[in-house]
Parts: sequence; C-alpha cells; structure tokens
Amino acid sequence: MTDGARKDSTCMTPEELAKKAMVLLKSKANPEKAVQAQSYFKEQVSLLGLSSDESREIANELYKTVRETWTIREAIELCEVLLPNKYLEAKGLATLVFLRYHKDFDRSLFSVIKKWLSQDYCDNWASVDVLCPDSLGLLLERFPDLVPKIMSWTDHPNRWVKRASAVSFIKLARRGKHLDPVYRIARKLFPVEDDLIEKANGWLLREAGKTDMARLEKFLLKHGRDIPRTTLRYAIEKFPEAKRIRVLKATKA
Repeated sequence: MTDGARKDSTCMTPEELAKKAMVLLKSKANPEKAVQAQSYFKEQVSLLGLSSDESREIANELYKTVRETWTIREAIELCEVLLPNKYLEAKGLATLVFLRYHKDFDRSLFSVIKKWLSQDYCDNWASVDVLCPDSLGLLLERFPDLVPKIMSWTDHPNRWVKRASAVSFIKLARRGKHLDPVYRIARKLFPVEDDLIEKANGWLLREAGKTDMARLEKFLLKHGRDIPRTTLRYAIEKFPEAKRIRVLKATKA
C-alpha cells in the first residue's frame, strides 16, 4: 500500500462522504437565511442557508466517521470533489474536514491549494478566508522558504490568489510573525483596484498592528497617499480615536 493510501479499503470513499455531506447540508437548508446571507457578498453566491455552527456540526459528524481510516490523501480528494460544488456550505465543509488533518500537512500542499484558488474552487471571500489562514498559514510557519513564493501571488491575475497572499498571513501577523514580508505584501497590493483585496489588505495590516502599533502607524504615515482609503480604514480600526483621526488627516490625498 502506497504512502497516503487508505488504511482500510472498506472505509467510506471521498466521493461517498461528499454525497452524504450534501444530503446532510440540504436537510438543514434554510432559504430565508440564504437570502439574508447573500447580503454579505457583492458577487452572487449559491447558499443553502446553514449557520456556521450547523456546518461545523456536520463537519465534525463526518470526520468522526472516517478519522480512523482516512489519511490526508482522502481529505484532499474530498476537497477535489466538494470545493468545485456551487454551494458555499459544501466548500466550507470540505475545508473543515481537510483542516482536521493539519498535523500531516506537507509542502506539496502549497501548490495544491494554489491550484484550488486559481481554478476558482474558492470563488468568494468567505471560502478563501476559511481555507487559507489555517492551511497556507500553517505551511508558511512550518516551511518559511515558502514565504517568498506566496509573495509573488500579489501579481497573480486571479483575485482569489491575490486575496490569499494577504489572508494567509492573518494569524501569523496577529502573533507578530513574518511582519517584514507582511508589510512588503501590503505595499504590493496597494495598486490593486479591487475592494475584496483592499479589505483583505487592511485586515492584514490591522492584525500586524496588534503586536506593534507604532510600526503600523509609521508605515501608514509613510505610504498613506498610496493606500486605498478602504484599506486604510480597516488598518486603523484598533487605533484610539484621536490617532485614527490624525492618521486619516495626515494621509489624505
């Protein structure tokens, strides 16, 4: 049996688990909540209307059925089946099961996840934000030599790859890690005219400022006239009010 093959050939296959997942998701579909959730997206997103708690409950239930027999290989195959599914909840569920195998993540996943993003498997900000901080973020921490590679994603033509270049660092920046590349990525994304990139970049800068607010303030004052106002407003959300006003005035074009 090759590395990553199933431990038990009688276990549920990724395709079978995906079918079970869709049955469970659709059993809890709530059209009214789906309509309400659409208001969080500018792009049209297919929604079943489940809450985050309901999705996580189903993901936990599914993981329990395969945790003794699956390896990371099957978790990847599940993503290959469910991430292209049109429903947001299906994409999220696949990601949640996949992340349960984080201890077995290796550097080969870097290119796999990039493929998922570039092929629009994650075709909305929520799917990108569920997948990337805990998968790519972990890979960047585990394999620092991948940091320069993901920095090049800021120039990728796909908006989801671009967004991933920022949000993958969210949890690292919050802990004061990789701040030098974080600020370089932020500068590279300033010219991108895309509100989902501007918001992600502002979120990233805000997290970086949690461990070193003085550095963030200095950075914003230096580059302020080049920073989209959406990015800037997100970045200074945690500043004291007086400091927020001062930075906004000082960086006004």
